[in-house]
Amino acid sequence: MPPATPADPLRLGGLTPLTTIDFPGRLAAVLYCQGCPWRCGYCHNPGLLDATAPPALPWTEALAFLQRRRGLLDGVVFSGGEPTLQATLPAAIEAVRGLGFAVALHTGGMYPQRLAALAPQLDWVGLDIKAAPAHYDAITATPGSGGRAWAALDVLLASGVPFECRTTWHAGLYDLDALHAIADALRQRGVRHWAVQACRTAAGTTPGWPMVAEQVAALRAGFEGFALRGA
Repeated sequence: MPPATPADPLRLGGLTPLTTIDFPGRLAAVLYCQGCPWRCGYCHNPGLLDATAPPALPWTEALAFLQRRRGLLDGVVFSGGEPTLQATLPAAIEAVRGLGFAVALHTGGMYPQRLAALAPQLDWVGLDIKAAPAHYDAITATPGSGGRAWAALDVLLASGVPFECRTTWHAGLYDLDALHAIADALRQRGVRHWAVQACRTAAGTTPGWPMVAEQVAALRAGFEGFALRGA
């Protein structure tokens, strides 16, 4: 018997049927959840920001797709938008786990308490750490966002769930000294996996990115896993 679906269907903006990069060590599908309360200028999925937009993919269709992929895929990634915005996410995760899939979550960490409640259902998390707390509000256009994201990091550290922190950077956001300060703060907290990502601009370039590439060794030091995801 298929697992129960959420009482109110999850609002989805689409899916990627197969990925080898969004859930380390797993062949996975990605479900893109509709809605995000933050307004980061470099958002790579702006079409998913509006929580009131009609779902592009009915939850029942997504679940039927996953049922057909049992034995072919290892996991499912809930991405966005911001998945933890939706109250039905825990039930959706339970339904996916009921099909035998491992579950990953991509999140900006804006709801630390919700993340704490979800942690026992998760096999891996990709957490955006956009900046030091003092720089967050200018990036997200949301007061107090930095405190929430760094609190979410503490939740993950306490949970024991494997995770990676990801930081998107270009010189217009903050300087390289601030990027190194993020690295130091993550190391001090005990973060083991960190990725620094190029910030795409309308011109397709990342201001200052060559300077980051020159400092890979210093940024990498102390992390078990480090990735530089360039332009």
